[in-house]
Amino acid sequence: MRRRRWRDGAGVLTVVGQEGGRVRVPLEIAGSYRARARGLLGRSSVEGAMLLSPANSVHTFRMRMAIDVAYLDRRLTVVAVRTMRPGRLGLPRLRARHVLEAEAGAMGEWGVRVGARVEIVEGPAEQADGDFIRR
Repeated sequence: MRRRRWRDGAGVLTVVGQEGGRVRVPLEIAGSYRARARGLLGRSSVEGAMLLSPANSVHTFRMRMAIDVAYLDRRLTVVAVRTMRPGRLGLPRLRARHVLEAEAGAMGEWGVRVGARVEIVEGPAEQADGDFIRR
């Protein structure tokens, strides 16, 4: 399987539900080392989610809020989901290739759970026509 390289910028995260439903969420993509290192540090909120790629662990040192963290494998299947308070160090997940971050509680609302599949589309989300779930 060809390895996917994401570029810094905007995108759309789609969570595919068990019954085939889809939830679309605004996404920030952090594909460069600098963007991944900065992540959500110093923010008091985030609209939608942030994708860190490649990544298999995160920390919440110097963060102002608790976050939900979803670890994704190379096929964008969720392998673990955790809520982390500020000042914590997450354990690396061996199968994880990407990490999603969002405000605490958001991923449960979107249906992000172990075994769920997500889809990621790079680029501006102007064509969404208001069908986003925002948090």
